[in-house]
Amino acid sequence: MGEWDLLGRLLDKVQSNSTVIGKVWLTVLFVFRIMVLHTGAEKVWGDEHSGFVCNTQQPGCVNVCYDLAFPISHIRFWVFQIIALATPKLLYLGHVLHVIHVEKKLDEQAGLFLRRTFKVPKYTKGKGRINLRGRLLRSYVLHLLAKIVLEVLFIFGQYYLYGFTLEPRYVCTRFPCPHKVDCFLSRPTEKSIIIWFMLVASLVSLALSIIELLYLCVKAVKECMVRRQDYTVTPVTPPVSEKKKKAFKNRDETKPNLNTTQSQPNVSKISSKDHRDTKT
Repeated sequence: MGEWDLLGRLLDKVQSNSTVIGKVWLTVLFVFRIMVLHTGAEKVWGDEHSGFVCNTQQPGCVNVCYDLAFPISHIRFWVFQIIALATPKLLYLGHVLHVIHVEKKLDEQAGLFLRRTFKVPKYTKGKGRINLRGRLLRSYVLHLLAKIVLEVLFIFGQYYLYGFTLEPRYVCTRFPCPHKVDCFLSRPTEKSIIIWFMLVASLVSLALSIIELLYLCVKAVKECMVRRQDYTVTPVTPPVSEKKKKAFKNRDETKPNLNTTQSQPNVSKISSKDHRDTKT
């Protein structure tokens, strides 16, 4: 259990830098997979080889038939599945720690050399938490895609290797068995129930990863739309109503009339002046 505790401590650090759906995914991973695998499945499969009995005394026939029925043990298959699914999370944690370390150095440099201009930290916020944006958002989306692909591969791999139920009797015709040999499995019903339980946990984990990916996509689209609205240029002058347009038009029409009335006295003055000049 010490190995699971180490993995749990590492993933607990990832939990503080994940979304709400990501935290639920980690809960499903620990409660419905690791705990069930440790407490129940290991005990049920404890006699998987010794409880596999064939009706033959041919040396080596039982081992060959067991290898044909179970190319890899269910327990080892699930352990490998959990480690593979946790690997993208751990890689994302390494990227987060690297970003936090870089931005701490930026803060220290900004405090020592105030005259210089440094990049303002944009990924980290208070108490070691981070903002999912930019490179961190891309790495988070990539780790979600990796989890989705791995979940699908392991579900199909389990179906290809064993199926989703265990039969109580297996017929083996492999060498060195002299003829068709009937082999019998211990506690097939109990093992089938655990197989279905782990399959449901895998489907729930897959659904949570897809929902989280869609949630991040919708969130990113909304942020882009808000950012685009912030950068749109609004007109300086407000739109003019129809009444104001008519008022401006009437005012423009009255201006020529005023100009003509003002020009008439000037014309009369000029004509009278010319008349005096002719008399003289």
